[in-house]
Amino acid sequence: MKIGIINVSDRASQGVYEDIPGKRTKELLQETINEDVTFEYAVVPDEVEEISKSMIAMADEKKCNLIISTGGTGPAPRDVTPEATEKVIEKALPGFGEAMRMESLAKVPTSILSRQVAGIRGSSLIVNLPGKPKAIGECLEIIMPAVPYCVQLIGGPKITLELSALKQS
Repeated sequence: MKIGIINVSDRASQGVYEDIPGKRTKELLQETINEDVTFEYAVVPDEVEEISKSMIAMADEKKCNLIISTGGTGPAPRDVTPEATEKVIEKALPGFGEAMRMESLAKVPTSILSRQVAGIRGSSLIVNLPGKPKAIGECLEIIMPAVPYCVQLIGGPKITLELSALKQS
């Protein structure tokens, strides 16, 4: 199993902030996925071209089965992760974003402002997550039950999960 993690943050990409969202995502995935996982990792600024370029490289060159981005999914002018994702995916999977927003709404009223997108590029599943570590855990808990089946359907390896790790996050 190969997973790409892209933290989208102007300040983290400049070294102003530590990349906490990306590290938290990796930590949660390591605790959740039972198989051996290899990670590809990038921290990029909130720029459509930079985000798209990282997603394409992870999907086409590095052959990641799953690519998770963190950050850049809100309504602010610099939040462009969904636009970058839509530019590179070949098939949209709107249920991922819908499920994350619906479930998150019960906890955080402003979650309706989130614009997470998911889709497929080649044999890679690409999913946008919010940038806040707590929200990352909550959203992974919502989507992870569907990820193994989706990865298998697009030609990836069989994945088994330990979902209790996400419930503790």
